[in-house]
Amino acid sequence: ANYCGRLWWMLKWAGHENVALLDGGLEAWHEAGGVVTSGPATTHPPRTFVLAAERAALVAAAEILKGLGRPSQSLVDARASARFRGEVEPLDPVAGHIPGALNRPFGQNIGANGKFKSPAELNAEFSLLLAGRDPATVVHHCGSGVSAAPNIIAMEVAGFGRQALYAGSWSDWSSDASRPVAQG
Repeated sequence: ANYCGRLWWMLKWAGHENVALLDGGLEAWHEAGGVVTSGPATTHPPRTFVLAAERAALVAAAEILKGLGRPSQSLVDARASARFRGEVEPLDPVAGHIPGALNRPFGQNIGANGKFKSPAELNAEFSLLLAGRDPATVVHHCGSGVSAAPNIIAMEVAGFGRQALYAGSWSDWSSDASRPVAQG
């Protein structure tokens, strides 16, 4: 599901507006009576696609560093809480998080039914997390830019508009020893 979310974000970044996800995945499709076929896919002749001038924001480490501690930037980290706190780090050489980041594990967006929570629930939860910070200042990140996508989708579903992504995320941030790291 995370990779589907990242593809959703990439298509939005490129300027596609008519992009959707199948909420609940293939299981929800089957439950709704959707049909699945096999065999060769229908092909269409290639066309030229021009990237839109205004795309979803993609933020680099230098911008994150410059914005640390400023109200013009609110960082939301989608990794599991133990990774965020620096208690475990299975992938990167440094454990912890970007100073000032808020933690919203991406799985918190999904309800017991396996689908995204309602827009009202997501709005309330993100409003509580942001605690008065402007949602337009949010930059999402995670370990490598994939699991941040469900948070981006959830905030859009909740009515907060288009969100920014730090695609390099923790793997990029922690690869430079000169960048600050927080734990706890």
